[in-house]
Amino acid sequence: MTDIDHRQLGRDSLFLTADLRLFGSGGEHKVRVRNLSAGGMMAEGNVKVSRGTVIEVNLRNIGWVDGTVAWIQDNRFGIAFAEPIDPKLVRAPASTQPDAVVPRYARPLVSTVDTKRLRKI
Repeated sequence: MTDIDHRQLGRDSLFLTADLRLFGSGGEHKVRVRNLSAGGMMAEGNVKVSRGTVIEVNLRNIGWVDGTVAWIQDNRFGIAFAEPIDPKLVRAPASTQPDAVVPRYARPLVSTVDTKRLRKI
C-alpha cells in the first residue's frame, strides 16, 4: 500500500462540475470533481496548474472555497482546502437551497398564479 491509501479523511466518489479560479489569473475554468472529502478534492480538466498554486473552487451549495494544488498527474490534480467543508452539502440537490442561490432552471415550478402580475387583454 502507498501513502495515498492511508488518508485520514473519507472521500466520496462523484462526478460533478465546478468553477475554478487561479490566484492572480482573473479567469474561470470548468473542472470535473472526481472525488471529494472535507479536506480536499480531486479535479480533472485542461487547466495549467503547478503544485502550490493558490486557487478558489466554486462548489455547489457551498460557494467559493480557498485551496492549494497539492499534486498533479496528467490532467488531474488534487486540491487541499484551506478550511474543512461538509461534502454532504455538495452532494445534496441544488433545489434545497434558497432561490437566490439556485439557478432559475433548477427551481421547482410555481403552482400558484399571482394575479397582480397578469396582464389584461
